[in-house]
Amino acid sequence: MRRKLPSTAALAAFESAARHQSFTRAAEELALTQSAVCRQVAALEAFVGVPLFARTRRGVRLTEAGVAYSRRVRARLEELERDTLELQADGGRGGVIELAVLPTFATQWLLPRLRGYLQAHPGVTVNFTPRTRPFLFDETELDAAIYAGEAGWPGTEAHFLMAETLVAVASPALAAQARRERGGRALEPADLATLPRLQISTRPRLWRQWFAAAGLEVPQAMAGMRMELFSMVGEAARQGLGVALLPHLLAEPALARGDLERLLPTLLPSDRAYWLIVPQRKAAQPLLQGFRDWLLAESAGGAAGPSVGAPAGAA
Repeated sequence: MRRKLPSTAALAAFESAARHQSFTRAAEELALTQSAVCRQVAALEAFVGVPLFARTRRGVRLTEAGVAYSRRVRARLEELERDTLELQADGGRGGVIELAVLPTFATQWLLPRLRGYLQAHPGVTVNFTPRTRPFLFDETELDAAIYAGEAGWPGTEAHFLMAETLVAVASPALAAQARRERGGRALEPADLATLPRLQISTRPRLWRQWFAAAGLEVPQAMAGMRMELFSMVGEAARQGLGVALLPHLLAEPALARGDLERLLPTLLPSDRAYWLIVPQRKAAQPLLQGFRDWLLAESAGGAAGPSVGAPAGAA
């Protein structure tokens, strides 16, 4: 059955004209004449049977239908361009892994190790897309995700990478000031209740849970500056803006450089773990299986932790 699709030339002309709100500027961008752009847009309007532009003496403007359609067309053309560039880049060799990642985990843990994987798998490209919350694989082009939290996403397989432990950190200057104010003694969990705290918006109860694990009830445990990413919280702590709770594996580089200082000697086990999430419909792909095996070996989690398969359904 023949697909009911307009020509890509007409779509490209429409997208450019919609973005510029001008046939003249679209013609300049596409190296066409203005009349050629007008013909392409008119042909597209005839094909879909809906006016996409309103013509006025002052020029053209998108109709309501044109605004909605231009957004969809732009997204599809960008996807097609990306896929074409990927094919040109690897010449049909290797493959591409579209990976959703936690930004700080990717920056601090995965990227420093990725060179070894790429050297062992020439021709493979790993693209990163930041995602901090669960999502539906069927609504994306993503092949897998690295996620911290519960692993039971419907229609997926989850492979344990590592447990999470939390460390309380601050800038060396703030830590020294806190000790001076307490007569030079080592800090205790209760002391952190009196210091400015930095909050992670994706886990708003983290400090409350931390204090509860230390046997403390702090009424204002959730107060403080709130940020979306651990990387932002860590940088705010480095700048002396407050005390942060960070996953230890993400804090290690800054601790080693002396940019941050541990306030307490103990690490607090978290109720979360890091997982590789793979949709069941892609789990048998050799490229993903190889990447999974490498990731499990790097994290040393393959032997120690479980793999979880969630029932298929609304993924």
